[in-house]
Amino acid sequence: MQKPTKKSAKRTAKTIVHPTAIVHPKARLGAGVVVGPYTVIDAQVSVGPRTRIGAHCVIEGRTMIGEECEIFTGAVIGSPPQDLKYRGEASELIIGDRNKIREYVTLNPGTEGGGGKTIIGSDCLLMAYAHVAHDCIVGSRVIIANSAALAGHITVEDRATIGGLVGVHQFVRVGTLAFIGGCSRVVQDVPPYATCVGYPAKVFGLNSEGLRRAGVSEETRRRLHRAFRVLFHSRLSMSHALQQVTADMDSCPELRHLTGFIQASKRGVCRA
Repeated sequence: MQKPTKKSAKRTAKTIVHPTAIVHPKARLGAGVVVGPYTVIDAQVSVGPRTRIGAHCVIEGRTMIGEECEIFTGAVIGSPPQDLKYRGEASELIIGDRNKIREYVTLNPGTEGGGGKTIIGSDCLLMAYAHVAHDCIVGSRVIIANSAALAGHITVEDRATIGGLVGVHQFVRVGTLAFIGGCSRVVQDVPPYATCVGYPAKVFGLNSEGLRRAGVSEETRRRLHRAFRVLFHSRLSMSHALQQVTADMDSCPELRHLTGFIQASKRGVCRA
């Protein structure tokens, strides 16, 4: 007898719903989904294959969850936005694949004023009690630590790390591979590749360890370090500093992304 392949085993995995869970008949659960005790899943929810949902979770609204996610005890996903302008309009929460959503995380869908969607990428870790508010766009491989909170309309680019107890103001952007230290208050954009900490948060330097772990070359790290010294630790105005850094960009995509991010800022960027 031929043994089932890994792909065929994934396709034929059985969906398991605990007897105490309440799953609306119209909810769509993919193959191999596991739903824990006392969890409630609403009619418009879609859950991708092999996602595991723990006990006492509530998943409601127009929420789409990808494949192989892990959702732990007490998470509340897709509940109405905490926005006084919200009037019950149709909006969505879209969650990618292989995300770990830990205990008591809260995630809200979008609003009409913010485009109607909250989007979370893939391979993220949202630790216990983290909150992602309406109309946020969170990239992939992002870490949001315990009790950190993103207010509405925030963009977090790929591989950023947000420390515990951090509060991020509405409309702020957090750049690629940025690191925000715990207990910081973030009221302006956090540049890509930066380490920021403080109340309010300030740029302390380059996130060298994060860049190294991400496989960014030593030469690129050196060039980014030089750019950071000009942008954040010189006496030049930001416009003059950008001119100087732009002249040294050549074909370095990281430098182009850094300068483009700063030039596009509407709230201003954190300074040293």
